[in-house]
Amino acid sequence: MVERIAVLGAGTMGQGIAQIAATSGLDTCLHDLSEDALERARTQIEQMVQKGIDKGKLPDDTLAELQQKLRYDVDPTTAVADCDCVVEAIFEDLDLKAKVLGAVAENVSEECLLASNTSSLSITGIAARVPAPGRVVGMHFFNPVPIMALVEVVRGVDSADAHVQRTVELAKRLGKEPIVVRDTPGFATSRLGLVIGLEAMRMLESGVASAVEIDKAMELGYRHPMGPLKLTDLVGLDVRLAIAEHLHKEIGEQFRPPAILRNMVRAGRLGRKSGRGFYDW
Repeated sequence: MVERIAVLGAGTMGQGIAQIAATSGLDTCLHDLSEDALERARTQIEQMVQKGIDKGKLPDDTLAELQQKLRYDVDPTTAVADCDCVVEAIFEDLDLKAKVLGAVAENVSEECLLASNTSSLSITGIAARVPAPGRVVGMHFFNPVPIMALVEVVRGVDSADAHVQRTVELAKRLGKEPIVVRDTPGFATSRLGLVIGLEAMRMLESGVASAVEIDKAMELGYRHPMGPLKLTDLVGLDVRLAIAEHLHKEIGEQFRPPAILRNMVRAGRLGRKSGRGFYDW
């Protein structure tokens, strides 16, 4: 059973994973090489929890519990010390993820679960560069992590059954609904979600309808909680472009990034994080 967990990367996803781990009662460490990034993460996590308390969605003692269970550390070695599980939530780059988890593997036990929060990269490819690859499993969370119920558990070629099961149990302990998928490009969710998002961009590009109208069509007609263009703004246009380029290379033409996406990324219109994407934030 996982009792101590380290989350690597204090960006949006890392913050969310650390938050739910700590509020689920796990001893949690959030690691980043930047002190400033960790301080921003601390502020944003605590503001998020306080907001939930103020709205009556979280018990009054949630913030105090979080502060007791969650620590922040810039030292990668002490951050993962004695952990049962390490989840990396860094930039979507296979070489970087493999390098980071490979370094982590030298400082944890062979029973420590090593999870990658990737939305499309090969878990098998990452695990191949990590000692004892059977303990490497994909753990794909969705943004915003404290709200979204799904976790996609990705089984690599070498992922041991016991570690896949531990990942499923961890996801449930974090209050999530896990599905187990085979390691293929884009897994299940990124392939399906990205196809819709890219087609919505092509529709906008060709003047079929406005961004608002395209999103409303999916929200009201198909009961999606958020339209594909607004979701792209939330995820980040640069992130979606990187995933599209990867799946275009691995799978085929249906994932070729449309010109509108490339041009908006070049212009710095990355979505909510830059203040402007398909919408103004």
